[in-house]
Amino acid sequence: MNAPTNPEIGLSLRHDTFTTNYHDGGEGDVVLLIHGSGPGVSAYANWRLILPELAKQFRVLAPDVAGFGFTEIDGNVVPRTDDWVRHIKTFLDELGVAKVSIIGNSFGGALALWFASTYPEMVNRLVLMGSVGASFELTDGLDAVWGYEPSVEAMENLLEIFTYDRSLLPANLGELRYQASIKEGAQDRWESLFPAPRQQWIELLALNPSQFARVAHPTLLVHGREDQVIPLESSMTLLQSIDDAQLHVFPHTGHWVQIERAADFTALATDFLSKAGK
Repeated sequence: MNAPTNPEIGLSLRHDTFTTNYHDGGEGDVVLLIHGSGPGVSAYANWRLILPELAKQFRVLAPDVAGFGFTEIDGNVVPRTDDWVRHIKTFLDELGVAKVSIIGNSFGGALALWFASTYPEMVNRLVLMGSVGASFELTDGLDAVWGYEPSVEAMENLLEIFTYDRSLLPANLGELRYQASIKEGAQDRWESLFPAPRQQWIELLALNPSQFARVAHPTLLVHGREDQVIPLESSMTLLQSIDDAQLHVFPHTGHWVQIERAADFTALATDFLSKAGK
């Protein structure tokens, strides 16, 4: 009898100083999914409901971002913005992908913006969900996420913070995410990413006006009205900062739009991304 496989582990790609764990599905125009930050996060955990649906129309790439999941960095370097942009660039180069649309969630939205600003010629369209990338005051929710210390109770508390209605999530999700957060080396790596004072990391991920000026791509901003992690104010600032941006706000929705509103979000994103090049 075969041992059960871990669905979070996909393909492996060696590039630059990275060994990236990623998922690759579908055919057509390429859509890159960049997950958010969080203890125990991986591309699969973040995008498991979205990836197979988008793959019906696009080629979808979903890597574990450097510093998260099962992706490894030579020397266990603690990545920062330049490293994350380099990770994305060399990942796409190694796969021979010249142009992508990007869906970025939370922290992943900031990485999408940094990448689009640095390599504008490689990006078609952006979908930014509950996105970082503009300055805002650290929320209690984000402080709890970045300050997580492992326990089942702490993880269950985070799930309450992430969502408007916890009952929509699988009952065992807290235990599963907790176990992911305590795999060997995971907590040490996590604590190195966003140590206190945590306002500094919001500012580090925020683009300046000249960087925003290079983001001329059509951009769909999506936000849950009841988001306790990244305030709606962040998307409102991005709406004013990105020339070709529009905003869709989901009521009765927290930070995990892609999970709480999976079908609605997929339809919205598919319609928007299908217009690329038109």
